[in-house]
Amino acid sequence: MNEQNNAVVADEDVAWASIETPLDVDELKLFCQDIERLFRINPMLIFKDWQSNEENGYQFSGQNISQEEPFDFDLTLSINAVTDGVQINYQQGIKSSTTFTIEPADAGSQSKSKLTITEDYNGMSEQERKEHLHTVDRSLTVWAKYLQQYFLSWQRWSRFRLWRWYMNRVWQPMKPSGRRITYMLLWITAFEIALIILGVTIYYIEYA
Repeated sequence: MNEQNNAVVADEDVAWASIETPLDVDELKLFCQDIERLFRINPMLIFKDWQSNEENGYQFSGQNISQEEPFDFDLTLSINAVTDGVQINYQQGIKSSTTFTIEPADAGSQSKSKLTITEDYNGMSEQERKEHLHTVDRSLTVWAKYLQQYFLSWQRWSRFRLWRWYMNRVWQPMKPSGRRITYMLLWITAFEIALIILGVTIYYIEYA
């Protein structure tokens, strides 16, 4: 179950989305320590560069395609660990911070944990925010959806070393378009293999 909300109140500008995950709280906290992976799962971000710095932060650049007219970004992040998750602060841009809050799933839920992503835009005045509306990141809902899908796959397949290697070394650095193409090619290949197996089976039944 997903919960999504965009809230703009008189003296605050905050957007948030919540998802349930199959990971327990400790597993989810460990997963969220990999900041680069969290961002690269977002299909609305096309990365040009990603670098870590010596001050517990990162610098990355690329293009955001969440708006009708894509826009470039070049951002520096600083990371603060909080009791129930992690907070990411931005040194540039209209967004002030992104906070990942982790808690147990609601009673009666089949999921094990709940992740809430909160994006804060309070670093600028209201007038400044209006002037930078064309650089607002509108990918939050999609990002939450893809994170949830990733968590489901992670729960199912992460025990296999080859799968982890593929996701970390091949899938993660890909552009979103490359991932879609690879997904299609894998399905086509699987279909072709199935046809070959079917053909061999028919031949064996008919002539063996």
